[in-house]
Amino acid sequence: MYKKMIKTLVMVSLIAITFGALPALAEDESPVSASADVSILSQYVWRGYALSDDSIVVQPSATVTYGGFGFNLWGNLDMDELGSDDTSFNETDMTLSYDMSFDIVSVGVGYIYYGLEGEDSQEFYVSLGLDTILAPSLTVYRDVDTFPGWYINLGVGHSISFTDDIALDLAASIGYVDTDGYNEFHDGCISASISIPVDDYITITPMMSYTFALTSDSETAIMAGSWDAEEDHFFGGVAFSLAF
Repeated sequence: MYKKMIKTLVMVSLIAITFGALPALAEDESPVSASADVSILSQYVWRGYALSDDSIVVQPSATVTYGGFGFNLWGNLDMDELGSDDTSFNETDMTLSYDMSFDIVSVGVGYIYYGLEGEDSQEFYVSLGLDTILAPSLTVYRDVDTFPGWYINLGVGHSISFTDDIALDLAASIGYVDTDGYNEFHDGCISASISIPVDDYITITPMMSYTFALTSDSETAIMAGSWDAEEDHFFGGVAFSLAF
């Protein structure tokens, strides 16, 4: 109980600090940048697994960057966890990252701490992206704690501009899992979103996604690990972003 309260307090505090710092950052033209986001979604789905069932989730996020270094704090608030009629702030993740780019190549490395109900976990990752047709990207994750193993994600994307400020962003990805006793092409995901700027700092982004198992073995694994016991999931919602 106390652990969950501390995680919630940290999340709320960082978002409040971020919002408070944004005007100062803009006025001083500081090399530090900050953003805050809140996503309201019909379901929480992670790597093919549904981690909520028949409830709206609210996912606040705050990010601070300096040069190529970044710090992000992200949380998940389930508005009706497992039909209990109670809200539950059941996850708080912290990410430290460093990103750099040269020519058309971008490279990133990072560390993620997953603050979960029950056992927490830790993960490292490295990513590679190309600024070319379909913007291909490859990200390799390694969990070194509670759920040891590898997760490899290959993705592509394409943007269709409607105006100078509004574009439809399309993306697709496949994931491969390599853990003890389970090595499988695991999940696929296709998604679409439209970023709509309200002013220079605020953006509203409607979005939708469809995730699905890639093989019969991954179908079994995803059904077993999903709160709704389904192998595919269609979900969507809207994100509100404030950035300087």
